[in-house]
Amino acid sequence: MKPDVESSAKDLKTAPAAEEASAWNPVAAFRRMSNWVPIRSLARRHRHRIAQHLLTLAERDRYLRFGYPAADEQISRYAMSLDFERDEVLGIFNRRLELVAMAHLAYAPQPQRPGKAAMAEFGVSVLGKVRGRGFGARLFECAALHARNRGIDTLFIHALSENAAMLKIARNAGATVERDGSESEAWLRLPPDTVSSHVDEAIERHLAELDFQFKRHVRVIGDIIDGVAEVKSKLGEAGKSAKL
Repeated sequence: MKPDVESSAKDLKTAPAAEEASAWNPVAAFRRMSNWVPIRSLARRHRHRIAQHLLTLAERDRYLRFGYPAADEQISRYAMSLDFERDEVLGIFNRRLELVAMAHLAYAPQPQRPGKAAMAEFGVSVLGKVRGRGFGARLFECAALHARNRGIDTLFIHALSENAAMLKIARNAGATVERDGSESEAWLRLPPDTVSSHVDEAIERHLAELDFQFKRHVRVIGDIIDGVAEVKSKLGEAGKSAKL
């Protein structure tokens, strides 16, 4: 079947430099910071959180994320097989330190297309209860910045054609999208890295780590307060019983 090309590959190659740079200028950077969401890099120690996040996805969301109705065993195997040395896994935590959104940026060890620079493949999942907050788009931006700073030429997305949310994120970022029946592929050409892009990534990582540690300390303090209140309540009840 001949692909239904929504934006030609030629457009991807010949896009004006100004268009490529527009998403990375100071105005765009300020806009990103005004809508800032703490995105933290995940590591091996987060495997359990990652698996728990993916297992929490509804059946429909699992289908859209993996391209098939993934069973619990398949999801657990995927979480355990993540290569944190090669790839980048990014996550968004809520105030309870629950992983509510995550992205997997997979770096191909070999070029995926003949004659092309190695690409990085992007996949994302967001829990239903936090949809509509732009988490998927923010994870995409963060992943693009990470890939750009590592000399990656193109960000690649493979998704079901019915995954409208994912394809919308790609289109909004300026990606070329090609549809072939039930599946679609998208390519986003990334501009070269700069000192500014590396600084942006370092700031993002630092602020996200500070946010996570703050949430962790708040949770610990909350648990202590709850524990003290519970002890006081039990002592009060014991005192009343002794008087009786």
